[in-house]
Amino acid sequence: MSAELELRHARVRYGPLEALHGVDLAVAGGAVTVLTGRNGSGRTTVLRALAGTVPLSGGAVAWRGRDVTRLTAHARAALGLALVPDREAVFGSLSVAENLRLAARRAELGPALDTYPELRPLLSRAAGTLSGGEQRMLAVARALLSPAEVLLLDEPAQGMSPTVAARTYALLAALPATVLLAEQSLPAALRSAPRAVVVHELRRGTVVFSGEAAEVAR
Repeated sequence: MSAELELRHARVRYGPLEALHGVDLAVAGGAVTVLTGRNGSGRTTVLRALAGTVPLSGGAVAWRGRDVTRLTAHARAALGLALVPDREAVFGSLSVAENLRLAARRAELGPALDTYPELRPLLSRAAGTLSGGEQRMLAVARALLSPAEVLLLDEPAQGMSPTVAARTYALLAALPATVLLAEQSLPAALRSAPRAVVVHELRRGTVVFSGEAAEVAR
């Protein structure tokens, strides 16, 4: 599988602290890639570096072989990348319907509401009044409605019920888009996904394991 996105010797600093220490990481096109690791391992920073919401202090970001390190987050989004962050992933002052319409542009809202029918009775509610799990459903639904070819999602099922979480992972595993998830551990629903699942484990800002989901299961 060819790499859709890559970090090449990437370093990220937050003030005096270095969060990524020369990370080399490839996100395979057409596959599901899962970044695992404890809090503080660098998972979220990898997503932000790829999306362009934090700058690199060293190294590069490549998209299909093209160096996009200097492109802004907005420019990367315009190329076809969507980030679902772990916090503030929806516009709290807008209604659920307005959040979805912003992402859908001219597309119909039906597919997203079919995926998460729990959102249908909440369409007129302000997104900021939803529960944590409901906000995560809305955030993922917005990403699904966007025309993005690459989805970066930071713990997308956080706060969801086990049933809804399993549905979410099954959906992401079936998408034709390239999907990169940040999780504390490999979700059980992805251990037998219908397409390739690649796992990278991070520890203290470095990659300590890269392999297939089956290897993690063993």
